[in-house]
Amino acid sequence: MNHDTYDDAYISAILDEVHSFAIVGASANPERPSFGVARYLISKGYRVDPVNPGHANGKILDRTVYAALGDVPAPVDVVDVFRNSDAALDVTRAAIDLKDKLQIKVIWMQLGVRNDEAAAAAEAAGLKVVMDRCPKIEYDRLRV
Repeated sequence: MNHDTYDDAYISAILDEVHSFAIVGASANPERPSFGVARYLISKGYRVDPVNPGHANGKILDRTVYAALGDVPAPVDVVDVFRNSDAALDVTRAAIDLKDKLQIKVIWMQLGVRNDEAAAAAEAAGLKVVMDRCPKIEYDRLRV
């Protein structure tokens, strides 16, 4: 797949078919983009599970924060990567290892996050991939 551009139908189908996001790199700081995206996704009816070892067992937006992706209860439809591009490969590898246990369908890398090796590994494992996009922006853009 060409990850430089995405067909609107591809993104729209993902947003229509999924129900839960694990946000890896979630922040408790309301000024951080991950906080705003989590709040937005919750407002649209998605289940959001924050993942951040520095806030483990705490709360972000009244949701329990998990130390690692493997701690999140299934199902996790989308692993939303709010880490840098280099870290995206490790997050993706963890998601691939957990895809059956957590029922993961999609790796979504946030704006500014792109890792072609991670994308290729995820696709080889049967996962859909979105890179350098924000689900909040895409939801707003496609639902107007």
